[in-house]
Amino acid sequence: MAAPYILVVDDEPDIRNLVQEILQDEGYEVSTAENGDAARKARLAHRPDLVLLDIWMPDIDGISLLKEWSEHGGLPFPVIMISGHGTVETAVEATRLGAYDYIEKPLSLAKLLLTVERALEADRLRKENVGLLQQVHVITDPIGKGSIMQEQKEQARKVASHDTWILITGEAGTGKKTFAHYIHQNSSRSDGPFVDMGVGGIAQENSEVELFGSEDHGDVYYGRLEQANGGTLLLDEVADMDAETQKRLVSALVSHSFLRVGGSEPVNVNVRIIATTHKDMEQEVLSGRFREDLYYQLNVVPLHIPTLREHCEDIPELLNYYVDYYATADNLPYRRFSVAAQNRLRNHSWLGNIRELKNLVQHLLILREDEEIDVDEVEVALSSQPQRSESMVGIAAGVYDLPLREARERFEREYLVHQLQICNGSVGRLSKLVGMERTNLYRKLRSLGIDVKQSK
Repeated sequence: MAAPYILVVDDEPDIRNLVQEILQDEGYEVSTAENGDAARKARLAHRPDLVLLDIWMPDIDGISLLKEWSEHGGLPFPVIMISGHGTVETAVEATRLGAYDYIEKPLSLAKLLLTVERALEADRLRKENVGLLQQVHVITDPIGKGSIMQEQKEQARKVASHDTWILITGEAGTGKKTFAHYIHQNSSRSDGPFVDMGVGGIAQENSEVELFGSEDHGDVYYGRLEQANGGTLLLDEVADMDAETQKRLVSALVSHSFLRVGGSEPVNVNVRIIATTHKDMEQEVLSGRFREDLYYQLNVVPLHIPTLREHCEDIPELLNYYVDYYATADNLPYRRFSVAAQNRLRNHSWLGNIRELKNLVQHLLILREDEEIDVDEVEVALSSQPQRSESMVGIAAGVYDLPLREARERFEREYLVHQLQICNGSVGRLSKLVGMERTNLYRKLRSLGIDVKQSK
């Protein structure tokens, strides 16, 4: 993992040099700037993990610089203010603008080091919380004690120990993202950030900015590559990446540097790439939809995730896990699967893999409250599966020629209509089943032209 990068901004050379030496002795990477203009340039050249910012400088005061950096969506990194002429009003204003803390000169080195450590830890926890809020439910340790999953986890641990790029393949719903998290947690980068970029969910016109960031008259947006510096960047469903972004990514992977959109100076990064896809990447390359050079850059170590059909011995453990999860997270009634129900599900085809199993468990917990789930109830729940599969095949046959937005809307409409029928037209049940807040769900149904009354 790369050491945290700290920018020290102070117009007194003795203080700059002393703080730099102390922090470097503690293992941090440190740069210095003697004034506001130099600080702006340093920030553009390399995204800091933390800034030590003096209040009084010859060209611009630290409060004004802090305000400038916090204007667009808050500070992108923690800032500790330092000053020998501070007042209570100054400290309050700095805190209001987002500064983590305020230290007076002459500096106590013990206090400085403790404050730096706490600021970096607080920022790490903040990023983790943001990630958890963005992801409804992420398993970071693959579930299953069967021989296939144990072998798969052992292979993933071996891959994690080598700091190479990885391409994870497998059918939709098999848990590719779970293995990406697992590899990160078992790697030397585990203390660094894990940044998830769902490639297919980003509009083509925004993909370069989201990945590489942007600059506009001193205003900087740090893209996913910089956000993941020192850690891991997950490119989920990488085959959906547009051609221009693929081209820029190849260059970035080769040189370990890139230009932000609108920028003129290269930005260096130290990041591990993990890419996932459910598509046949060799076929994507042959068809010209994916760059061959990028494919080989990402495919240094391939990892294929088996379907649920291939490790059905883990189904009882998966069922118990998701029952516990939904009973705790969504306050749904706790129910247990009978042995006969478990055996029936072990022999199910699971075209949607673990994702299908997860949805089935949620469905069964929402609609009934009996303590035991028997095989008859399972049969009823599974009875819609062939119809749903045929429906999905019908959808798939027509969406590939559509623009991404239209294809997504068509799928969303068919999906919500199907789930609404399962819930007998109850939007309250549908809200729990699909994991959407009710107000947003009503808005989505109206935008897709779905009449709730006709589904009852």
